[in-house]
Amino acid sequence: MAWPARGLPLLLAAAALLAPTGCAGDAGGLETLRIAGETFRLELAADPASRRRGLMGRASLAEDGGMLFVFPRARPRSFWMGHCLIDIDAIFLDGRGRVTATHAMRAEPPQGPEESDGDYRRRMPDYASNGPAQYVIELRGGTLPRLGLRVGDPIELDRARLSALAR
Repeated sequence: MAWPARGLPLLLAAAALLAPTGCAGDAGGLETLRIAGETFRLELAADPASRRRGLMGRASLAEDGGMLFVFPRARPRSFWMGHCLIDIDAIFLDGRGRVTATHAMRAEPPQGPEESDGDYRRRMPDYASNGPAQYVIELRGGTLPRLGLRVGDPIELDRARLSALAR
């Protein structure tokens, strides 16, 4: 059944409220990471459904919160801010956990009632990994300047365990 474009934001908001925020099977849970001397508690998105959902529909994000996207292998990636209500900072990491790109991604105006899904997607900027990325960390908007990360900086990850979770 296809949902009309005007009903999609409401559906996504309802799904975000009903979606579990802790353990969601093997691909869910929390990962604690140290990044540039700060500790973050990140929700894991290691399966296709959780990676697609990401932080869509969230009205807020804890200062030490965010999401760690884990993919089965490193390849060029890009993210977009569809149905995201808050600004998000993104850190793309290669298969060794080294920063390939960082982006301050800004919330975009919501999909209009007469705007098709395709038109909505086309007006969104893409934020690219600038090379193969296997992991992406999303943090509360405005965090990147404080962390001072640069391309090539390492972030320590339990890569073997995370790779085993990736589907």
